[in-house]
Amino acid sequence: MSKHYNVYAIGNALVDTEVEVSDAFLERMDLEKGQMTLVDEHRQRELVDALEDEAKPHAWASGGSAANTIIATSYFGGKAYYSCRVADDATGAFYVRDLKAAGVDTNMNTEYRPDGDSGRCLVLITSDAERTMQSYLGVSAGVCEHDIDEDALQDSEFAYIEGYLAPSPSGKEAAIKLRELAHNNGVKVAFTLSDPGIVENFRNELREIIGEGIDLLFCNEDEAMGFTEQSSVDAALQELKKYAGSIVITRGGEGAWAWDGDHLHEIPAKKIKPVDTNGAGDMFAGAFLYAVTAGHDYDSAGRLASAACAEVISDFGPRISGEAHERLRTEVLGS
Repeated sequence: MSKHYNVYAIGNALVDTEVEVSDAFLERMDLEKGQMTLVDEHRQRELVDALEDEAKPHAWASGGSAANTIIATSYFGGKAYYSCRVADDATGAFYVRDLKAAGVDTNMNTEYRPDGDSGRCLVLITSDAERTMQSYLGVSAGVCEHDIDEDALQDSEFAYIEGYLAPSPSGKEAAIKLRELAHNNGVKVAFTLSDPGIVENFRNELREIIGEGIDLLFCNEDEAMGFTEQSSVDAALQELKKYAGSIVITRGGEGAWAWDGDHLHEIPAKKIKPVDTNGAGDMFAGAFLYAVTAGHDYDSAGRLASAACAEVISDFGPRISGEAHERLRTEVLGS
């Protein structure tokens, strides 16, 4: 029996604001380049104030790793559902409108939004296209088991979990509960390690979320080696097979590896000059999940994901246009 949703996801709900900055600004504000750092509201306000003379921000966008992924899945033609938590404020209302405009269903209808502040993320982009993120989670830090819609989950082919939930005790428990519910109901589980900093500081929590194993793991090569504590990507891949039935490792300009459980597919990268790498891994996962849930093999899914990734890093922001999704789907998958 076919499922209504291709992907059901849970994660942090953050409204992203991208700003182009200099390396000198990162140094002056004591920011670790290329990392995601959780900050409190005071620290984020300090950074916003410091940015006033640095650069003008790009447009807002509903973000968070898992949200970016399933928005991509939706734009490619899939059906997606996102469990998250935003506040009953203007930022939260914008977030939900943006999700719905992308065709994504959510648990965050008006009556379920708590008081407080919705999460926000400053995405600082340097001239080498590297992104440094400073995230204030707000009420998103409280995402928990009660935010799971079990009916929607059971009617999904894949459950998708972001590693950014690991630092939050309630978020970690929600991720574990989602993985258990999914497997109990015959729903496949995909998981992303999310960020090298998360891997370094929350390795044990990530392993708790994975439990006895998942169906599909997404990571980049730094996360793969950090999680497995191996010194090469080859060794990391072998070690990751203990945790997941299939594995996708993105490798930047070297392309990606997609292990389908039997064969390793080497996916080439399109050679372009990156402008902004924010959302690249999320886009890769969203395109890949769309393709495999639409019945395509890992090689085809990897080629669509690689093409979409190249498109998203060629401009600012974690998204590409609806027309670009359609064009790439037709060019790569033929439909």
